[in-house]
Amino acid sequence: MSEHHTHQAPAPSAHTHHHPLESQGPTPESPRSFKELVESPSFDPSILFKQAFWDERYGSKTQIWSGNPNQRLVEQIGDLAPGRALDVGCGEGADVVWLASRGWDTTGVDVSPIALERGERAAAEAGREIAARTHWQQVDLLTWTPKPAQFDLVSAHYIHLPLETRRAVFGRLADAVRPGGTLLIVGHHPSDLETRVGRPNLPALMFTAEEIAGLLDASAWEILTCDAPPRPATDPEGGPITIHDAVLKARRR
Repeated sequence: MSEHHTHQAPAPSAHTHHHPLESQGPTPESPRSFKELVESPSFDPSILFKQAFWDERYGSKTQIWSGNPNQRLVEQIGDLAPGRALDVGCGEGADVVWLASRGWDTTGVDVSPIALERGERAAAEAGREIAARTHWQQVDLLTWTPKPAQFDLVSAHYIHLPLETRRAVFGRLADAVRPGGTLLIVGHHPSDLETRVGRPNLPALMFTAEEIAGLLDASAWEILTCDAPPRPATDPEGGPITIHDAVLKARRR
């Protein structure tokens, strides 16, 4: 994190933490790009969901993400009264710190202890008052079940999993929202595969907001946002393109 970090909440960016569908260039420890890796014939997709993959990825650089909160979190949650929040797949903690800076008592969970250490450090740099509202927990999302009805907000950005696993994990996250609370799930939209953004060709891991809405019991949830908003990006050659996010926000009745 920057040595000049202030107590102000950082400005939003499109991303702060991601599933590896977000392509990045090669590093000295990883001579091939991620896209080249996952599209090789010998690639085993199950490694994407294991601690070793993420520890190696975070360990390859001192900072992976921007340090700014996710754009869709800021857009969708900025007007909510603070309460108790859960940030799932929190990465280096920018969303956790942003929520805490707005008064939320926020728990960030991630599979990588390296990422969690960076998140805890970012919270400390943001000031004692903000850090006191943050909590960090290492979990394996594939098996972890948060306590039901514990949170006023459950937020999961760019958690891309195979279909049946996705349904199970997102179902458990929805169960963690208390009555009157909000569920926010954001992902890379499948239409991105038709652009030059350079995402790995893993369509089975992509989802739409409509799919996630369909997992929720209509009698128990009010759908507030079910959309695919655009945002600007650059292709691997640096040219401007437009990509989309899948954005589902719902309130438990």
